[in-house]
Amino acid sequence: MNSIVISAIDKAQPSEDFARCRRIVKTDEFSSVFRLRPVQRTAHFVLYARPNALPNARLGVVAAKRLAPRAVTRNTIKRLTREIFRTSNLKQMDCIVRLSKAVNSKAGPARTAQLKRALRLELLQLIATQAAPVGMPK
Repeated sequence: MNSIVISAIDKAQPSEDFARCRRIVKTDEFSSVFRLRPVQRTAHFVLYARPNALPNARLGVVAAKRLAPRAVTRNTIKRLTREIFRTSNLKQMDCIVRLSKAVNSKAGPARTAQLKRALRLELLQLIATQAAPVGMPK
């Protein structure tokens, strides 16, 4: 009976979750998207995207340690990316957001409000290029 209740709750959730079905997790799935040319670039990020046959969009985030040496910074980048992704109106596609330029060093602060604001603006700009217009089916 508990599984029936849980599955009913899962179906009632809006698409603003970040369940496993909305993530790119396998290496071959990452590779198939990386084979394509980047769709959009900003000062620190590159977006790769390709259409998929699934009912929803999926996201993968790559934040290399050499570009963001502190775990706090990498986790902030991933958290911001997932938050923006789950609240956006994306078409059926696989998206990978990759950090392409160093955001801070070990000597600098790991996380500041200014850094977080700048990263959020860049990520919003990236994801907005792929969002479906309001009123269009996903």
